[in-house]
Formats: sequence, C-alpha cells, structure tokens
Amino acid sequence: MDYKAMINNEFIVTKNKQNILSPIDNKVIGTVSALLESDINNAYDVAKTSQKEWEKTQLLKRIEVIEKFKNEIIKNKDKIADIMMAEIAKPLKESLAEVQRTVEIIDFTIEEVRRFYPTAMDAKGWGIENKIGVFERVPVGVVCAISPFNYPFNLALAKIIPALLTGNTVVFKPATQGSLTGSFIGKLWVDAKLPKGIFNVVTGKGSDIGDIIVSNKNINMISFTGSVKVGQRIKSIAKTSNIVLELGGKDAALVLDDKNLDLYVSEIISGSFGFAGQRCTAIKRVLTTNEVADKLVPLLEAKIKAFKHGNPKTNPDIVPVVNEPTRDYIMGLIDNAKTKGASIKTGGTYEGNLIQATLIDNVTKDMRIAWEEPFGPVLPIIRCKDLDEIITIQNESNFGLQSSVFTTDINLAFSVAKQIEVGTVNINSRPQRGPDNFPFLGIKDSGEGVQGIKESLNSMTRYKGIVINWK
Repeated sequence: MDYKAMINNEFIVTKNKQNILSPIDNKVIGTVSALLESDINNAYDVAKTSQKEWEKTQLLKRIEVIEKFKNEIIKNKDKIADIMMAEIAKPLKESLAEVQRTVEIIDFTIEEVRRFYPTAMDAKGWGIENKIGVFERVPVGVVCAISPFNYPFNLALAKIIPALLTGNTVVFKPATQGSLTGSFIGKLWVDAKLPKGIFNVVTGKGSDIGDIIVSNKNINMISFTGSVKVGQRIKSIAKTSNIVLELGGKDAALVLDDKNLDLYVSEIISGSFGFAGQRCTAIKRVLTTNEVADKLVPLLEAKIKAFKHGNPKTNPDIVPVVNEPTRDYIMGLIDNAKTKGASIKTGGTYEGNLIQATLIDNVTKDMRIAWEEPFGPVLPIIRCKDLDEIITIQNESNFGLQSSVFTTDINLAFSVAKQIEVGTVNINSRPQRGPDNFPFLGIKDSGEGVQGIKESLNSMTRYKGIVINWK
C-alpha cells in the first residue's frame, strides 16, 4: 500500500516516505508521504483561503457533499476494513463494525446539524423595551483534527464531519500508525469529486512534524485524541486556546458485592480486553474487597484462559499490540508488578507483539500497574479493605475518564457514583464511548472539552449575535 497526503484535492508526492509496519510481524506493509514544513503550511493556507466560500455554502449543499462522501465510504467499506486490519491488527469484524458505526455517526450528525437554529431573545426582563437579539452559531474557521491509531477511521471522521458540516475547513493529521487509513480517507474524498481545499490530509512522523502541525497561525480550533504527553505539548505551543483533548484513562471497575458475578465478569472481560485493551475506555484495574475478590478472580481467570490469540484475519479475542515499544512498555509494567510480589494468574508472556491476556492479582499501590495506563491486554486486581479505600484509590489517579460501579444496590451505586472523580460513571456496565450522541469527556489528565455529536458541533462553532434596536 502506497498512499499519499492530499492537499487541495491533489496527492502530494514526496522524496521521503514514512514506512508503516504491521503489528502482526513488524514488516513494512505500506508507505505514506513524509511532508515538509512547506507542505503543511500550504495545507493551512489552502484551508484558510477556502473557508469563507465554504461557510457561505447553503447548509443543504454542505449536507449533499457529506452524503456523497458517505456513499463513497459505503462503497469501499471492505477495503477500509482490510487496511485497518493490516495497519493496526484490529480483527476484521471489528474493523467492519468501525466503518458501519462511522456511517451511522455521519447520518446522526447530519440530522443534528439541521437543528442548529438561531436563538432570539428580548430584554424585557431587564426593563429594556424595543431590543431583540438574534444569536446564531457560526464556524470557528480552520480546524486541525488529529486522530489516534486505535480508531483511525471512526475517531477521524467524528472530528472531520461536524467541522465540515458547520462550515469549517479541515487539516487532518492521522496518527503515524493509522496513516494508511487516514490517507485513504483523502483518496475517498478525491474519488467522490468533492470540493477542493476544504478537507486536506497531512502525513508524516509526529516527532518530525507534530509541532509544525499544531502551531500554525491559521488554526482556529484543535481537536486531538491521543496521549497525555502529546496533548500537553499541544496546549503549550498552540496558537489557539480553542482546544478539545481526549487523552488517556485508567478506568476502574469498582465491584461492591458478589450478588451478580456473572454479569460483572462478562462486562469486565469485554471492557478490559476488547481490541487487546487498546482503548482509552478499557477497564484497566479492578478495585474490590478481599471477600469479593476471592470469588471474582477465579471466574475472570477461567474466562481469560479460554481466549483465542492470533492474527486479526481469524477474528481472535486477543490480537498483537500496535508496535514493539508498546509491547516493551506493557511487559515492563507486568515485570514490575511481578517483582514486587503480585500474582500472575494467567498470561504475562509474549511472542512478537502478541501479549498473552494477563490477569494480575494482589496488586498494591507501590506497583506501576496500579497507576499507569498499559494500553494492552492486562487486568490488575487491587484488593481493598473497605468501600472507603476503594473510593480513595479510585480518586487518587491522575486520570479521570470513566469508571464502572458494579452492585445490585442501586442506592449504593448512585452514592458511590457521586463520589467518583471522572467524566462518566457506568453502573453495572463497562466504560464505553457511546452511544455517540452522549457527551464524552474526561477530567484531570484524561482531557478537556466535550465530544459527542452535538458537543462536537458546538465546539467547532461560536455564537454570533445581531442586536436590533428600534423606537
């Protein structure tokens, strides 16, 4: 696969290319353009120049453009899924599901943007007669959209589509591992013969061009999904303060009783090990008491031992993690826990980038795995003496994305949910991003700003008022 960056509907041929390695065998599976600073600056110039005309385009015409783009996606859904499977080792059925989910998001976003009505109000409540204000939402301008490797199609278009529908133009940078999928999005746009300049795709290694991409003076808004380190860097150098960040998580499952262990185990397993744990909303630790853990751990262990590991083409339960550095980092967390006395109930080994699904019991607060985000198929169990300690350890994390509370006592569930310092608490279900019309947010190091369909439309627009006075 050899895909190119796309600026102003033209594919950019560069002397240097960025190799993309397969997580399955670490061999080169494709290349993308390695852009220069001049290319990136050109992309922003084109986006800025095109924005005013696109903003003037009637909403129904903008919707028509996005509908054509959506149809091109549907036509190429199998190809998109194949690229994702090869590039990030996502099981084929999950890759196809990601494409379908994206199509549904596009449809819902179109419906939501139709409801962006102006708001009219008077000033009579302030004792002022003969004054009416009309406030509408207008585009912010040029949006820089940066997507992560784990959902390279869905989380890209969840940013791109609301930006375009509201009259913004977009410069899109996919994660390095995810650039084949991201560049193919550009190809779909050109193949559908859609307007020039309003959507542009820039590629290259983040460490080489990342600062250039996020610090251009023409940027009016940045929507980023990725690591805490990169998110903090973006905040420090961006020329705009209009930034939405979706960063990491250390989502916990708080298991407060043993009344419905079959449900708890099912949700914890799917929440922990989907796409080998490479999700910001994956359950990354279980907090419970000794009494409950004694019953819960054997059930989790049995389920995990039954997992199928292997090539994503066969749709296994566990696939390889994204690359060797990630594998080494995850194994470092496992080894640190083992050295400090944790019990490896199952897993803890690897071959290539394929890490065996790992369950670690008796994890303590002095172990890295208790606090750091593995982004892999690892589930630590932290045994606590009581509910107060469960809540304390939960809230001591520097992350605050989501958590799950498992109990049959709904009053207790709500009481604990009120005390947890996260963006969203799920009661008797795993953390998840969605349904996509729900607000999605994190606090602390998990991010800032709110996503979700309506919230993304809001973040990519601003109020503009016209006040009418008469006598």
